[in-house]
Amino acid sequence: GRPLGPHPALLNVLERRLDEALGATGGRTPMDRADVTVLLVGRGSTDPDANAEVYKAARLLWEGRGYAGVETAFVSLAAPDVPSGLDRCVALGARRIVVLPYFLFTGILPDRVQQQTEGWAAAHPEVEVRSAEVIGPEPELLDLVMERYEEAVKGDLRMNCDSCVYRIALPGFEDKVGLPQQPHFHPDDDGHHHHGHHHGAHSHAH
Repeated sequence: GRPLGPHPALLNVLERRLDEALGATGGRTPMDRADVTVLLVGRGSTDPDANAEVYKAARLLWEGRGYAGVETAFVSLAAPDVPSGLDRCVALGARRIVVLPYFLFTGILPDRVQQQTEGWAAAHPEVEVRSAEVIGPEPELLDLVMERYEEAVKGDLRMNCDSCVYRIALPGFEDKVGLPQQPHFHPDDDGHHHHGHHHGAHSHAH
């Protein structure tokens, strides 16, 4: 079946973990988050496609939520590692960073993220660094797991369009839900190649 991927339900839980790490009481506004840079830390893999999924999650987490930026790092097998990711955040001007582990559960690797974060923070006292908790077994994620399970059992394997703005209300793009989709062209297209999306029959053309 399809992977959980950066599904809106998962992104919402990540956002909640960030609010908890920042000590928010209630919802935070984009203005509150304007000085917060997030470092999303994935497991790391020798498979470039698996690593790319973490970058996709980082981009979607950034969209419409008001953070100064969402950077990416990995705890093993892939670069950049956590200290390098934190260095990059600072190079981009960050003075307030939340390290967000992209893990469902606690374990050796999330513990390593925490240790590396603490070590880096001790060497950079001029930067405020906080650590968020792992994703954890939230109710909406249990629903998502069941949805994926039922798809696999029924053989209903669909394109992974969980984060398409025409299907799901993503922050800042709510007005696009349900609209007919138009092909979109890129400046370097030669006039023949285009990307088309049509969700009526739920098909993608590239």
